[in-house]
Amino acid sequence: MKKLVSIVIPAYNEADNIFVIAESIKKVFTTINYDYELIIVDDGSADDTLEKVKNYAATADNIFFLEFSKNFGHQLAVKAGMDNAFGDCVISMDCDMQHPPEVIPEMLKKWEEGFEVVYTIRAEDTNLSKGKRNSSSMFYKILNSLSDIELEAGAADFRLLDQKVVNVFRNFHENEPFLRGLVKWLGFKQHAIRYNPAVRFSGKSKYTLKKMFRLALHGVTSFSIKPLYSAVYLGFILSFASILYIPYIIYAFVNNVEVSGWASVIMTIVFFGGLQLIILGIIGIYVGKMFMQSKNRPNYIIRSTNIPAK
Repeated sequence: MKKLVSIVIPAYNEADNIFVIAESIKKVFTTINYDYELIIVDDGSADDTLEKVKNYAATADNIFFLEFSKNFGHQLAVKAGMDNAFGDCVISMDCDMQHPPEVIPEMLKKWEEGFEVVYTIRAEDTNLSKGKRNSSSMFYKILNSLSDIELEAGAADFRLLDQKVVNVFRNFHENEPFLRGLVKWLGFKQHAIRYNPAVRFSGKSKYTLKKMFRLALHGVTSFSIKPLYSAVYLGFILSFASILYIPYIIYAFVNNVEVSGWASVIMTIVFFGGLQLIILGIIGIYVGKMFMQSKNRPNYIIRSTNIPAK
């Protein structure tokens, strides 16, 4: 009996890419001895992505869809797909063809060798702008320096997980999951595969610089409290530095030396005021995450699906 591979694809305004990625995956599986099912998660698309997914699903009995009630985000779309994927292993990949389906046989080979997590590392894409490449590099440097996990630069959301790993994932109910970090944190027997990203077939990247920065904050605050310690250390350093200023104040008072500098006083006030806001912001992020998690709301809402009830 052939083993079943579940493939999870999140889709947000990807109407022009659906058919292409699905047919490319189908072509790959004609060359290997596995059955597969395709689970496409529509993340509140504003175009006709869902309609095209439904039309395509009507042509085959191994094509499934999940429709979110609104846009919940890429990470939760992947999580929803995994929650409903019960193949022997689960592969998650993007819809834009930048995750080449041709890598799947190599991933399955490593899985058959006994690796329970097979993740991918993207080679540097020279087609991207220098700003995009620099922001991506900065993302991993910030994450690794401030968190308790170590991610390789270029780690992607293109990965294979054994079903035993997916079963563990189903028990996670974080409202802002950072899947790359969670995969590293889980452990299990892992192997990395390097790949060259293909050119995006249609549309444009949904990960803007703002979203990359937000994702970095989620990653850091999900796996470490180092920023809180950094705030404490910074407070001690600045307090000590202010003590060093006391001898100058005494000297100026004894010798009637005018303490000059309205501008320098204002600059100091602004500097320390900004620093306090940054520290309060760091604390606020952690408090906010606890507040949102304590509400115990569902992380996503499925409006419709053609997946049979288990």
